[in-house]
Amino acid sequence: MRLVHQARPDSSPASPTGVPPTGLVARSRLTSRLAAAVAGADTPLPTPVFVVDLEAFDANADDLVRRAGGTPIRVASKSLRVPALISRALDRPGFAGVLCYTLTEALWLEEHGISDDLVVAYPTVDRGALARLVASPRAASRITLMIDDPAHLDVVGSVRASTAVPVRVAIDVDAGLRWGGQSVGPRRSPLYDVGSVVALARTVTERKGFHLVGLMTYEGQVAGVPDAVPAQRARSAVVRRIKDLSVAQLETRRAALAEALAPFASRLEFFNAGGSGSLETSAADPVVTEVTAGSGLLVPRLFDHYRSFAPRPAAFFGLPVTRIPGPGVVTVHGGGLIASGPTGADRAPTPWAPAGLKLTSLEGAGEVQTPLTGNGTARLRIGDLVWFRHAKSGEPFEHGLTAHLLDGDAFVEEAPTYRGHGLAF
Repeated sequence: MRLVHQARPDSSPASPTGVPPTGLVARSRLTSRLAAAVAGADTPLPTPVFVVDLEAFDANADDLVRRAGGTPIRVASKSLRVPALISRALDRPGFAGVLCYTLTEALWLEEHGISDDLVVAYPTVDRGALARLVASPRAASRITLMIDDPAHLDVVGSVRASTAVPVRVAIDVDAGLRWGGQSVGPRRSPLYDVGSVVALARTVTERKGFHLVGLMTYEGQVAGVPDAVPAQRARSAVVRRIKDLSVAQLETRRAALAEALAPFASRLEFFNAGGSGSLETSAADPVVTEVTAGSGLLVPRLFDHYRSFAPRPAAFFGLPVTRIPGPGVVTVHGGGLIASGPTGADRAPTPWAPAGLKLTSLEGAGEVQTPLTGNGTARLRIGDLVWFRHAKSGEPFEHGLTAHLLDGDAFVEEAPTYRGHGLAF
């Protein structure tokens, strides 16, 4: 298996300022910087105001490279959804290629020169997008489709009259933990045992017009679950045990896969693994040639409590105070940007700056208004902005056209989101 990207190790610390990334001092400094940037804006800003702190973004990028230990990092576009930020990450040594979430998105990124190395993380049955792919030799040479079933090859075959333009494919292998008769991890690929993976690899190589170029094992139960939550010590201990078992089991399974796929090794370009929460363990596996990260660049609320790293929050959205219903209560306009996943309080946005604010249990985050309580309300007046953090990365940008990029205490760029480019993936 050949390694097609090279990375330069980086030793930048997780928090170069020495300030705890989510502490009160850091939040106070953020409040001041955002207030100065809003005051210095050339025109009044429409709300919600979506902001990315470039100081934190770049520090997080450096820390991801350090944690990857020289293994190239593929950028997870789903966790960014702002082309300028995808490009900013790719411009840093240690990052190479994009892991996309739809084929239509990959085609757009290729067409606009964002990257020439694009892997679609999920199988696609979008025949319109597939028709565009097979009609473009250049795009087909730069984009890799994900499969876990021969039926995915059949869908590609249904949109082309010839196999003159070869299609690159990678196999998604289930990376969940099998433990005590239970399966722990994302419900993704049906492929678990080595034999089923080899059988699909053989099918790909026997079909004209397809090139098998990679494998992916995404261990979501390691990469995407916090394991040091102060209020959930017992649960965190269980999560850490699951992670340790998963890492050990995966190293054994990946080694077996690499050995069984040796006949195809000359064709394979990458073995992708991991996510922002598992870079160290994924990169340490000698079989893995690249890892993936995206959430670790913007750091949503769900990424606050990990043993392995302490990144800096970089993405925020601001909502204006429009009402003061009574002492100790303010109401902001909008706010109901709820994250995907299992319904629960941890999927709600978190009022972040100024500190000392919290959602109410009766109303929570509402579509048109969100009441807030706490000692932080005493300092707020009508028209002031309250800054929130979303629970997940990338998702808030589906609700805005522009991300304002903050450098120091000024906005230096208005970067269109996918929505701002007129795109909805």
